Amino acid sequence: MPDILHRIGIKASPAETYKALATLPGLAGWWTTDTRGRSEVGEVIAFRFGERGGFDMTVLALDPAERVVWQVLEGPAEWMGTAIRFDLAPEGSCTLLRFRHEGWREPTDFMHHCSTKWATFLMSLKSLVETGKGAPYPDDVRITNTAD
Repeated sequence: MPDILHRIGIKASPAETYKALATLPGLAGWWTTDTRGRSEVGEVIAFRFGERGGFDMTVLALDPAERVVWQVLEGPAEWMGTAIRFDLAPEGSCTLLRFRHEGWREPTDFMHHCSTKWATFLMSLKSLVETGKGAPYPDDVRITNTAD
């Protein structure tokens, strides 16, 4: 099964980076402003993107300053059965974030699109943690000439 993989460095501690991944205000600050639910293991977080729909994620793991893992509960067919994982490690005075959206059945055009969108949102995460301002939906970077 193919996976989407990304690696970024963030000029902040793993604890600061973790807050942006493990709290509703943090998530709303870099992915989508319409983020609801409970960020607790076994609970569901709903991420909405206006008319484009959204995703419901079951929180599988919250290891402070180390790891966040979600399982897709609801969303596009290609996302069903996939998991999203953020692994954090200290690297000097920074944090190394390794991202995986794992378990795709096959590499479709939509997977290519999602890989690029994840990259833009991870840069939004980096900006949020480093500067206090991210670019979550609806102010995210558009990557196509149509709605994305």
